[in-house]
Amino acid sequence: MIDTHVHFWNFDPIKDDWITEDMNAIRKDFSPKNLIRTYSELQITGCVAVQANQSEQENNFLLTLADQNEIIKGIVGWVDLKHKNLDERLKYWSSYKKIKGWRHVLQAENADFILNKDFINGIKSLKKYNYTYDLLCYHDQLPHIIKLVDSVPNQAFVLDHCGKPDVKKQDLKTWAANIKTLAQNPNVFCKLSALLVEADWHNWKEIEIFNCFDVIFEHFGTDRVMYGSDWPVVLLSRPYVDWFNLVNKYASKFSIQEKNNLFLNTGSKFYNLENYDLL
Repeated sequence: MIDTHVHFWNFDPIKDDWITEDMNAIRKDFSPKNLIRTYSELQITGCVAVQANQSEQENNFLLTLADQNEIIKGIVGWVDLKHKNLDERLKYWSSYKKIKGWRHVLQAENADFILNKDFINGIKSLKKYNYTYDLLCYHDQLPHIIKLVDSVPNQAFVLDHCGKPDVKKQDLKTWAANIKTLAQNPNVFCKLSALLVEADWHNWKEIEIFNCFDVIFEHFGTDRVMYGSDWPVVLLSRPYVDWFNLVNKYASKFSIQEKNNLFLNTGSKFYNLENYDLL
């Protein structure tokens, strides 16, 4: 099994200003060593480290961790997709094989940014190097995301955190309609991750999470969804193992092949991870 979405950082209140004071559980350092025991217990053999800071220094930080820790099988980094010398930067980073794709925190941007011509052209540049692109957005931004992905044919996209539905209020109708539309694009995949953070952190109910899972699997099927933990952010609500067990419980109705797709095959193929034999 692989975990397609984790973060690592040496906490700095200025650099990591998105980690606010009400997030005390994650206002500290997190390294791969913090995951070894949990992964061993759950038989998870690797992860994809995703950028948490929007700088190219983040890429170097994650590459150094990957050199030191075998569990990091791939990296989703950050690069300025609107930069005039983008191709030069992509060519430079392409020599680092652990970098599989890129992400920008689109949830902090408006429609003008998401649909900016230079930004879209930047994403179009990724195909040349076989890079993936992670889509991080809130549910009310999905109409812009749909336009974005439709404007870049043949690019491999993955929607982080199911598009962050309003789990807490269970106001899912518009989100579900947008997920249906987005999933009609065969180049878009989805990460089953982070829904506990979108819920009431300490008082969520299983059915609230499963209602969201129902929508995702109805429209993406079982071959375009990949497991992710969003660790350590998930710790704002529950320990890692609680999230894993929740996903595993939902997947208990799946066939063996469908489970293999969710926990290994889909993520491994999407990110072109080495040393994994598909099941």
